[in-house]
Amino acid sequence: MTAAGLIFANVHDDSISELTSMRTMASVPFGARYRLIDFPLSNMVNSGISTIGLVTSYNYRSLLDHIGNGKDWDLARRSAGIKILPPNITAYDTRSEDSASFSRLGSLIASSNFISRCGADVIVLSDCDTICNIDLSAVIGAHLENRADLTVVTKHFSDDHNHRVMSRNSVISSDASGRITEVTAFSPYEWRGGDISTNIIVADRRYLLSQISAAATRGYTSFFRDVMARNAARDRFFVYRFSGYYSFVNSISGYYESSMDLLDRKIRGELFGNAQRPILTKVRNSAPAIYREGASVRNSVIADGCLFEGEVENSVIFRGVKIGRGAKVRNSIVMQDTIIEDNASLDCVIIDKNSVVRDNVKIAGHPAMPFFIGKGIML
Repeated sequence: MTAAGLIFANVHDDSISELTSMRTMASVPFGARYRLIDFPLSNMVNSGISTIGLVTSYNYRSLLDHIGNGKDWDLARRSAGIKILPPNITAYDTRSEDSASFSRLGSLIASSNFISRCGADVIVLSDCDTICNIDLSAVIGAHLENRADLTVVTKHFSDDHNHRVMSRNSVISSDASGRITEVTAFSPYEWRGGDISTNIIVADRRYLLSQISAAATRGYTSFFRDVMARNAARDRFFVYRFSGYYSFVNSISGYYESSMDLLDRKIRGELFGNAQRPILTKVRNSAPAIYREGASVRNSVIADGCLFEGEVENSVIFRGVKIGRGAKVRNSIVMQDTIIEDNASLDCVIIDKNSVVRDNVKIAGHPAMPFFIGKGIML
């Protein structure tokens, strides 16, 4: 049995337009030194998948810079390795984010040549914003044992977690054997808790190709609505219930909440503490962080190459950030090479790369609506 992977880089860019105006969802920075693409890519590599297609549509310069030739994931290979699948756009197409061309199903149709030629028995599909550390070999094993056409990795959410779920997530109903009986769209007004698709799917390659061909012929636009919901009662669809930590980026507040989760030692250990399944990323050889006299850093995730002269608490600080003397950064996310000058104050703020907050400037947001500062902005 062989497996190949397919990751969708742009499929949810509109969920967090603040951070995706100049990059793909896949290349959104996360966790002080990672990008969102690192999670699905590492999950596949750690599970022995060495042929991976990365479907891109637009804004993918930073993604290409991050991935390179794939050597940091042991994917720089003569055969197999990572394949960047460029957008399937003709001269007559218009670039619209809600066009069917940029949906999951549209991306699958555009990638049918990769799927048909990779020669694998099963294809593992994953969105780029699935933040988890999962053993995909166990999912593939369950898929083969059930002789399934599709196996959907699900996560149970209780009714008080509806703010973490959005309409793009399908509700998956299944029987006692784990066979899927119904696929429906999430509705916050009817939600009483249940299993939500994580958008990680293991598919039989031949079955997937047949469904892609039928979808293209009939003009379908949604994989879950037009393929899964239509065929759930007839074909062999099963669930794989994932019990570990899982989060995804569905809004700027969702990005903030997922980032703040990393301050929990248990969650941080589950994501990054498994030596058998490390989350891999592009290696940058930076100097260690410097803590000057008077600096104070508490309960924060800190990358290397930083300079601290002020106070940092409950925050995620990326590489090369400088916190000036008397500055106070609390409950915030500060991305690469940003400068917080002397006596500035931040609370519940997300700052994109290469920005500057000048002396004595005070900015505050709220956990439900963090204040966002774009890339390269000076305040």
